Amino acid sequence: MEGNQAAVSPVKRFEKICAILDSYSRHPSRLIPILQAVQEEYHYLPEEVLTFVATSLGVPPARVFGVATFYAHFALEPKGKYVIRLCDGTACHVKLSIPILNALRAKLGLDEKHKTTPDLMFTLETVACVGACGLAPVMVINDDVYGLMTPERAVRLVEEIQARESVA
Repeated sequence: MEGNQAAVSPVKRFEKICAILDSYSRHPSRLIPILQAVQEEYHYLPEEVLTFVATSLGVPPARVFGVATFYAHFALEPKGKYVIRLCDGTACHVKLSIPILNALRAKLGLDEKHKTTPDLMFTLETVACVGACGLAPVMVINDDVYGLMTPERAVRLVEEIQARESVA
């Protein structure tokens, strides 16, 4: 184990998952809220955790993976601490959301294939609509909504977060 952290026992490793499962009485009908809680904990759904959840609930792993891949809300890859969702619905697209996307990708070193920064600080996604068309173009960072966005303002918001994080 040289160069790695000490091995973590399986019990310790899944301790938080067990607490989540217990809070839902390990009932298979509560799979979606269980997965939501797991994703809240990890910021995504690790494959080994999905398998553990399936075994713990006594359901086939294919069912758990099926639910996890069916709903767009669930992520099977790690997301950043700050998830930036840029609306590209009709109103936002017409009001030039794509230049904002391009500016953010350039600032963060991301592209269509790589949506999360290597330091897991930022994830950049486009969404079909955030329901704030009157504020188009709109960007959401975690739960904060920013309207009337421009490429410059979007980059400035990211720079402000980076400055705060470098101090913390």
